[in-house]
Amino acid sequence: MTKKTLYVDAAASSLKPKSVIDAESDFLRHGYANAGRGICARAAAVDEMVDQTRATVARFIGARPEQIIFTSNATDGLNRIPHILEISGALKSGAAVFVSDLDHHSARLPFEELAYQNKCAVLRIPLDAAMNLDFGWIVKGDIFVITAMSNVLGVPQDVKKWVAAAKKINPDALTIVDAAQYVAHLPIDVADWDCDFLCFSGHKIGADTGIGVMYVKEPGHWPADKLGGGMVASVTERADIGQKLGPTSEWQNAAGPAKFEAGTLPLTQIVGLGAAIAEKEKDIANNKKEKKMLEFLRGELSKMPRVKFISPEGASVLTFVVDGMHVLDFGTMAGAHGICLRVGHMCASWLHAHLGLSGTIRISVGPWNTMAEMKEIVQIIKGIIK
Repeated sequence: MTKKTLYVDAAASSLKPKSVIDAESDFLRHGYANAGRGICARAAAVDEMVDQTRATVARFIGARPEQIIFTSNATDGLNRIPHILEISGALKSGAAVFVSDLDHHSARLPFEELAYQNKCAVLRIPLDAAMNLDFGWIVKGDIFVITAMSNVLGVPQDVKKWVAAAKKINPDALTIVDAAQYVAHLPIDVADWDCDFLCFSGHKIGADTGIGVMYVKEPGHWPADKLGGGMVASVTERADIGQKLGPTSEWQNAAGPAKFEAGTLPLTQIVGLGAAIAEKEKDIANNKKEKKMLEFLRGELSKMPRVKFISPEGASVLTFVVDGMHVLDFGTMAGAHGICLRVGHMCASWLHAHLGLSGTIRISVGPWNTMAEMKEIVQIIKGIIK
C-alpha cells in the first residue's frame, strides 16, 4: 500500500492546481503549434496565447508587457542579467556589486564568478540583529542584488526602501531583485519598487517547471545576450567582406521582449503560467489559512524543548533545527513517515554560515494542505524526536 504523502515543501516547488494541469493538457491535445513561426489560425492562436500570458504576468507584478521576458526559471534570469550587464559595458572592472548573506546561490554566484575574473568587486550588505538587510548601513554602489525574501527565514525585505536608498546615493545604481520566494506570498509592484531587474520561477506559484520570468525595466536599453531564431528581425550578408577575415553578416534585433527570447519558447509551460497566476492571485488574497497552519505548527513544536526555531514568528516558512539530531537524519525519518519537507542549506549557504549552522529543517505549506495534516505532522515529529 502506498503511504500517504504529507507535502509541506511548497517553498521548494508548489504542487500544481487542477486548472494548470487542465490548461496544459488541453493545449497539448488540441492547440499546440509553434509561436512566431506560422501564419495558420492555430499558430496565430498560440501567438495570441503568449501575448495574453505576457500581459497577465505584467499585471501580476505591476509591469508593462514589453518588460516581461520568459526564461526557464529564476536561476536562468539571475545568470543572464550579469551577462547582459557585462556585454553592455555597464559592468566594468572595479564595479562595486553589493550582495548579502540572505541571497540564494543563483542570485550571488554569477557575480562571484565575475569577481574571480576581475570584472567586478563583490561586497556584502550587513544583516541587522533580526537578520534583515541593515538599513543603518548604506554606501555608494554600482549594482545591488536584493533578495526580497530569504528561502530560509521567510521574511519580506523592504525592497522599495532599499532601491530608493541605493539610487539616492548613486542615481545610476542598478538594482536586481530575486523574488523567487517573495512571489509566492505577497503582491509585487515593480513600478512602485522602481527596480531595474526582477526574476522569479513559475514552479514556485503552481506553474510547471521550465518557465520563469525576467522583468527588465528598460528592455530597449540592454543588448540581447542570446542569439538565434525569434530574436532576429533581419539578417543580411556583408557586401564588403570579400576575402577579409571578420563577420560575414549583419543583423537587426527584434524589438521588445522578443530580443531576449531566442529559440522556441516553453509554450506549454507558458499556458500553465497564466492559469497558475489566476490561482495564485486568489491564494495571496486569502492566505490566512496558510498562516494559521504555520502558527499552529510553531505553537505545537514550541512545546518540544529540543526544537530551536530559525525563522521568526509570522514568517512565511517554518525553519528549525533539533538539538542533538542531524538535519539529514530528521529528514530521513520524516520521509519514512510520508512527510515531504526540506532539509539542508536551502541553496543559501552564506546564511547558514552566518548562523553557524550546517543545515536546517524547513516546513512550507500551500493551498492544498489542511489543518488535519498539520496535526498529523506534529504527532510524527513528536515520535521522531522523543
